[in-house]
Amino acid sequence: MEYISTRGKVEPLGFIDAILMGLANDGGLLVPKTIPQLSADTLQKWQNLSYSELALEIFSLFIENEIPRAELKQLVEDSYGTFRDEAVTPVKRLNDGTYVLELFHGPTFAFKDIALQFLGNLYGYVSRKTNSIIHILGATSGDTGASAIEGVRGKEGIRICILHPHQKVSRVQELQMTTVDSENVLNLSVEGTFDDCQRIIKELFADVEFKHRYHLRAINSINIARILAQTVYYFYAYFQVTANDAGAKVNFSVPTGNFGDIFAGYLAQKMGLPIHKLILATNENNILERFVKEGVYQPGAFRGTHSPSMDIQVASNFERYLFYLYGEDAEAVTTLMAQFKAEGRIVIPADKLQVVQADFAAYGVQNEECLDTISSYYKEYGYLLDPHTACGVAAADRIAADSEVTVALSTAHPAKFDESIRLRGIEQTYPQQIQALFDKPQFQTVVGGSNEEIKDQLVKFF
Repeated sequence: MEYISTRGKVEPLGFIDAILMGLANDGGLLVPKTIPQLSADTLQKWQNLSYSELALEIFSLFIENEIPRAELKQLVEDSYGTFRDEAVTPVKRLNDGTYVLELFHGPTFAFKDIALQFLGNLYGYVSRKTNSIIHILGATSGDTGASAIEGVRGKEGIRICILHPHQKVSRVQELQMTTVDSENVLNLSVEGTFDDCQRIIKELFADVEFKHRYHLRAINSINIARILAQTVYYFYAYFQVTANDAGAKVNFSVPTGNFGDIFAGYLAQKMGLPIHKLILATNENNILERFVKEGVYQPGAFRGTHSPSMDIQVASNFERYLFYLYGEDAEAVTTLMAQFKAEGRIVIPADKLQVVQADFAAYGVQNEECLDTISSYYKEYGYLLDPHTACGVAAADRIAADSEVTVALSTAHPAKFDESIRLRGIEQTYPQQIQALFDKPQFQTVVGGSNEEIKDQLVKFF
């Protein structure tokens, strides 16, 4: 299996070189040169696999023999053996038409654990095998940082620096990152928004000389390993649902700001998983909804919402979708991204918009609607949704037809967003692991939002 850049100026890479490169050296994003195609027979054989068994089969398609199967199996078992639920990503039925895919049973109670436990172990494996230095640099709107830190804290040969927007993540998200006291962890609290943090990361990775000198590696969803790991739970959930509802038209409703989680579903669909609809759920920062409905990709004014992990205007994985939308034409993608950099917007023609609307449905959930959804599902079903999951459920309620079954991705445990949930008078008991955070000291450095300030911190740390 080889990996190529969406901008076409990087020679094809193997899997390990691809995950080490992270952002392609030409500024693009790496994608598989060919997408594995799965037959109905293969899907049938996978129907009853455990989560770890299914992950091994899917990873093997994208890694082939670059990591021996026995060693890959151990990496998978090490990554998912830490989860609190034996199913790893259990599927819960709320009513006849709606399921919730619980993705929060990992160490930091967020869906990012599913990819980052694996990627952290993968980086450790590569460091040991190649005797190489791994310096991880990432940005977070809340959950990625804690998951990434948990994946590599204390690991020999690896250091990690995470940027998060100062006072724009939930209190629990902040504590999960900043109470880690480890020599190989640096938390930078950036005065600005997540989009500022993400821009800095991309620009530092685009500085190829700096990237190579300091051995920078990516942990954000610009890293293709993140996307590949997230495709697994689409297959797993589909198999669980169709075991109960044979022949059902299965939708997935995905709360997303960076387009990574829903792109993983798009990839699963392109591999042959018969997903009926991919529903893209956003909040009031609804650039992706506007793109699906109008064909215009243009950031608007930043809005702080009750679902802060989706308070994103520039979706880092959007370029991967453009690559497929434009028939894998790297020159077209390069032109579009240059236009976006110069003009701050992309407008696609009517024929392309028809394709987009065949690929996705979209709905932007308003703040009060998010809270209303939390209240109504708690009252009717006794099930507590976190605000991001509530956006996915609200979008499903708006878009899914009565004859369809929809799996809403539950991206975080509600305890991580108690500030929002308390606004509706709902009290919850924190899991012990989260309650313990409030008594711990914090370790973070508040910095301005310039590339040079971040570079200075990195040079001192690495």
